[in-house]
Amino acid sequence: MNAKGFSHKTSIIILTYNNLDYNKPCIESIRKYTKAGTYEIVVVDNNSTDGTKEWLKEQNDLKVIFNTENVGFPKGCNQGISIADETNDILLLNNDTLVTPNWLDNLTIALHSSNDIGAVGAVTNSCSNYQTIQSDYTDFNGLLEFAQKNNISDPSKWENRLRLVGFCMLIKREVLEKIGLLDELFTPGNFEDDDYSYRIISEGYKLLLCKDSYIYHFGGASFKIEPDKYNNVLDINKSKFKDKWGFDPHYSAFIRYEIIDLIDRPNKEEMIRVLEVGCACGGTLLEIKNQYKNADLFGIELNESSAKIARTFANVKAENIENENLNYDEKYFDYIIFADVLEHLYDPGKVLTNLKKYLKDDGKVLASIPNVMHYSVIRNLINGRWYYEDAGILDRTHIRFFTLTEINNLFIESGYEGMNYSSTTLAETLHDQEFIDTLSMLSAAEPKSQFSAYQYIIRANKKTN
Repeated sequence: MNAKGFSHKTSIIILTYNNLDYNKPCIESIRKYTKAGTYEIVVVDNNSTDGTKEWLKEQNDLKVIFNTENVGFPKGCNQGISIADETNDILLLNNDTLVTPNWLDNLTIALHSSNDIGAVGAVTNSCSNYQTIQSDYTDFNGLLEFAQKNNISDPSKWENRLRLVGFCMLIKREVLEKIGLLDELFTPGNFEDDDYSYRIISEGYKLLLCKDSYIYHFGGASFKIEPDKYNNVLDINKSKFKDKWGFDPHYSAFIRYEIIDLIDRPNKEEMIRVLEVGCACGGTLLEIKNQYKNADLFGIELNESSAKIARTFANVKAENIENENLNYDEKYFDYIIFADVLEHLYDPGKVLTNLKKYLKDDGKVLASIPNVMHYSVIRNLINGRWYYEDAGILDRTHIRFFTLTEINNLFIESGYEGMNYSSTTLAETLHDQEFIDTLSMLSAAEPKSQFSAYQYIIRANKKTN
């Protein structure tokens, strides 16, 4: 392999199902902006009826499979992989994308930068999973100019991730041979990329998001025509994923940036020890590691399936946080994180008091707690409704409920000081704002923002005297 990693060749797998107006520009952009001799294009057509098949038959530089029915995304990808060059890496690429200069070169460099990298993904203008970056272009020429400035290989722009979205996902050949093909359980599509990501991690490999590789993504081209059907598939396949893995794929990989922003260490090279209580699969911990390279990561997570994923990069234990004696040295941690955890505990004050001894003298607790004083809760309450839900302020698993005053009392009584508060909010209609104004006139609470705060974000210092 040369210095830029170009000895590794790639089979680009693209599925088509109608949408000729997307298919042609996608393939043409690959031809124009990808080095000749470094790739092959494999197209699997799922029985298009809009002229796509006819156009594909006219192309002499493609490997093409023509299905007589729509077999869905996972099976279609597996078909494409089956006819790809058996020595090539595999890149899954949505047909509603436009690639840009250096896109594949940079992905390839990242993929082969270390033996433990299993797959890499690109960033774009439209995607979930924090794979969107800000851009300011308004036309195709602007896109190219933006991409040329962005797509300069730079390892400092590579981030470790728990999952990668399959709109553009480059998989190392040895990984494919080790873990196998996409799971066709998720036919017709969605969550097969989540499943594959966790399978890669479970085999000891890492996933990288490469912010030095940008492509344009129109987004959801195959599903825009039937959004209700698409949402139904999402729900079904999400349930399939939970049944297979034992945890919610997105919640368990959630990154709490608002919590990470509370880490007040200007020296990013400093060694810090961080414990996250209820770390799930460790999305927040992993992002802390991206930002603080020398961070020593610890977690407590009762869901053994989630903990198993987090253990691939952090010291995670399945302990009950409400036990008084945890297996840590005293004055060990710089930060202890409770992201949406304290409201699930029977005695959060006792837990906060107990955990003080594991904090260094200058250590801090970082927490997020929902606000039961939010106008949406009060509106329902005065109309006789107190609905428990699957998520939100009245999550059915919440045991304790807090206002700002009670949160403040909780930390003071547990031995903390110097509390710093911020909050998250929801979009408010004019009717909502009028209701909040009315509540403010009836209440002694100051300021009225306490009715708008959906969740409080707290940093509290350990009190040492």
